[in-house]
Amino acid sequence: DPKSPGHDKRVRQAASLAIDRRGLSDAETVGASIPTGNVVPKGFEFAIPIEPDPYNPARAKQLLAEAGYPKGFDAGDLYPWPPYFSTGETVTNYLAAIGIKTRVRTMERAAFYSALSSKKLKGLCVCINAVYGNAASRLSETVPAEGNYAYGAWPDIEALYAQQGRETDRKKREAMLRQIQQQLSERVRFAPIYD
Repeated sequence: DPKSPGHDKRVRQAASLAIDRRGLSDAETVGASIPTGNVVPKGFEFAIPIEPDPYNPARAKQLLAEAGYPKGFDAGDLYPWPPYFSTGETVTNYLAAIGIKTRVRTMERAAFYSALSSKKLKGLCVCINAVYGNAASRLSETVPAEGNYAYGAWPDIEALYAQQGRETDRKKREAMLRQIQQQLSERVRFAPIYD
């Protein structure tokens, strides 16, 4: 949405820099979850290793100011994937520390899935992606516009995703999937937390 603060890449980058991934892993999974910068786990076929954004609230605040939000803004609701409510609360606190205000909205699992897939949730989501397979299958629900949980798409990335699905040459397909992951990271489509 061009009218949303999140339309500005600096705002998305600030939100990512506000998250202490190691601290969140320590609190939520006793340190067992490995911080990552990619929504595709490192062990998946065609995955590329992307370092997570460092925890840097000072830089996050600076980016918000550069984007025109020196005092922050109200980002609306934040929906944590059931039952990861404490993760959602922690992310809300990290965002609040840099000036991005959200309200945690918990939902029962069936209601959450229904609202998410029908595109009724507005605001932010601390979402979980557990699709197994390779990079293409992991991206299938969130990257192309027709993905079950996608809220919009970039036309060039969507076209590349469709093209890789038709590609029979393994090396070409791998190159396209790597390119997609790199572009998602560079454009800060997501703020991956951990594997």
